[in-house]
Amino acid sequence: MAEEEAVPPEDEAGEPREELQGFPVTYSRGQRVVHVPREELANVVRTLRDEGFAMCVDVTGVDYLSYDAPRDLPDDVVPARFEVVVGLLSHQARERVRIRVQVPEDDPVVPSLFEVHPGTEAMEREVFDMFGVRFEGHPDLNRILMPEDWDGHPLRKDFAVGRIPVQFKAAGGER
Repeated sequence: MAEEEAVPPEDEAGEPREELQGFPVTYSRGQRVVHVPREELANVVRTLRDEGFAMCVDVTGVDYLSYDAPRDLPDDVVPARFEVVVGLLSHQARERVRIRVQVPEDDPVVPSLFEVHPGTEAMEREVFDMFGVRFEGHPDLNRILMPEDWDGHPLRKDFAVGRIPVQFKAAGGER
């Protein structure tokens, strides 16, 4: 019996759709972007590390609360309010890959990448501090930029602006 070739999945127009580790891929500014469910994030990053993407250059967050434009997501990816974006680099292949993970507002939790890339410790703390996304399994998830007693997450689109009154000195010195 002859071996069958794997046929890539097709999009709605019947065109082959690229995948990476079984997850849909899009392109942004010439860079591959893989859209991964949050429960698979650490597994995908681990596999990519083993395939040569040995450096995690960034972990950041996005709040799409007031974003009105259409988002560049594959049809089978359900948009959520928050997104965690992970940038990986392969020095050997001279290539970057970006991972985008949709994170729902009512359960803003993703697995920590600390066990795969220990250098993500501070980046995950920053996303937690600014957006309120928790990284399950992080060794010390606490605030890194804001005071420990700070209420809220300043980069959330619904965070009230101007809650701290700014004190200005009089122009030209003391009066």
